[in-house]
Amino acid sequence: MPLHARRVVTGHNADGRATVLIDETMATFAQRAGAEGAIVWTTTGFPVSNEGSEDLAAKGPTWANGNVFRVMSMDAGTEAQMHRTDTIDYAIVLSGQMDMLLDDGTEVRLMPGDTLVQRGTAHRWINRGTEPVVMAFVMIQSVPVEGVPEITH
Repeated sequence: MPLHARRVVTGHNADGRATVLIDETMATFAQRAGAEGAIVWTTTGFPVSNEGSEDLAAKGPTWANGNVFRVMSMDAGTEAQMHRTDTIDYAIVLSGQMDMLLDDGTEVRLMPGDTLVQRGTAHRWINRGTEPVVMAFVMIQSVPVEGVPEITH
């Protein structure tokens, strides 16, 4: 099922008053067969600047010294490889269900409204449900955890 996600981005006009800068259906990208994503916004540095009117999502994901807000859709029966990122991720299931597997064998089923804080751990996603799942993620660059094994594919 194609991902259709609208984003509305506010900013300031020349008089310093609030205005809508962007109101659109986001462009999507294929993550793998049966899964696609869209980048809502990305920033670098901290604290983040709210100045300007540039579409920061157009830059693509910013992992080094940055933050990414994205949405993802994954068809029923689709699964991802085990992976780890040097980020802290806040994930929210918007619709459908998703199973998260950790490298120690733990499995957790996430349902609509469930939230997850993923702290740089090795994980994979599997949609064992009967409908597509849609999730939102805020991914914030973090310091890598020392002593954890690298993931090999």
